[in-house]
Amino acid sequence: MNNVDGVWAGMLILRIAVGVVMIAHGYNHIFRGGKIEGTAGWFESLGMKPGILHAWLASLTELGAGAMLILGFLTPLAAGGVVGVMLVALITNHLKNGFFIFRPGEGYEYVLTLLLTGLAIGGIGAGKWSIDWHIDSNWLAGSKGLAIAAIAGLGGGAALLAVFWRPPAKSGN
Repeated sequence: MNNVDGVWAGMLILRIAVGVVMIAHGYNHIFRGGKIEGTAGWFESLGMKPGILHAWLASLTELGAGAMLILGFLTPLAAGGVVGVMLVALITNHLKNGFFIFRPGEGYEYVLTLLLTGLAIGGIGAGKWSIDWHIDSNWLAGSKGLAIAAIAGLGGGAALLAVFWRPPAKSGN
């Protein structure tokens, strides 16, 4: 394996790792624990209303973006899906709990890492071992891919929060 093949292998590993994590989250939200109804109730408790809409949006985005990352298909859009879902999770649930994931309520280190990894994947592109490469859409890598991932993810997440998020009132001490 030469150096360039090592880069392609690294990108494939990274895409698969993030893709599997996203698919696992989407699957869990729909089919495990409290299922989609439980996820909807949790989203409602975070101030994302209507909860059922956001449970489906987040879950289907996680499933779709994860599959697209694994395949390396329209990678900047897939990366934007990761960025958007993680931005909403960061703002609505994790930021207030401090950095470390092991803190009560779960801190933001995990979702921030996925958010930034999504931006990086958008900028780097899927690489040679991807559908993007074979359909000649790898031109989306670089600054264009980063811009797509940022606008779709950060812009989409921010717009979603602005329109739908109503943080619960803090209980008095």
